[in-house]
Amino acid sequence: MGTKNILLNVFKKYLAIGLVGITVTDRYGGVCPIRGSSMSPTFNPSLESFTDDYVFLEKFCLDKYKFSHGDVVIFSDPTNYKERCVKRILAMEGDYISNVGGVVKVPEGHCWVEGDNSASSFDSRSFGPIPLGLIHGRVTHIVWPPQRIRKIDRRIPQEGLAM
Repeated sequence: MGTKNILLNVFKKYLAIGLVGITVTDRYGGVCPIRGSSMSPTFNPSLESFTDDYVFLEKFCLDKYKFSHGDVVIFSDPTNYKERCVKRILAMEGDYISNVGGVVKVPEGHCWVEGDNSASSFDSRSFGPIPLGLIHGRVTHIVWPPQRIRKIDRRIPQEGLAM
């Protein structure tokens, strides 16, 4: 009888911890790996490195879609919803942005995203503005590897500025 109660109590504690953990990562934030070179040098600056950057993904911004120019966000790829992308917001709804095909006005409920490494980035220049509803959260810090731990600053590249 005693062993049964101990196992039941341990199970209850781990279940409670698991539920709290799921709630925190679903509602408030979590850690995500960043792969690829489209955001280099901000993330994964060296292709010779065997470790990906891991970032903290803050989700408070999803309440009323509170995003700003220069925010780095993780979103579902509009052409393949199973894949996640990380890019920087260059223009918000109502902004005009210059593109290879001319000037584009970002529609309501959308934003224009581009990678910091434009030579190897599949971004809004390819698929157009993305709906804000595809965004999973804002990247605020690099948390791994230890030598790269730092805050991610909002910055807007000078080329392709919103007009």
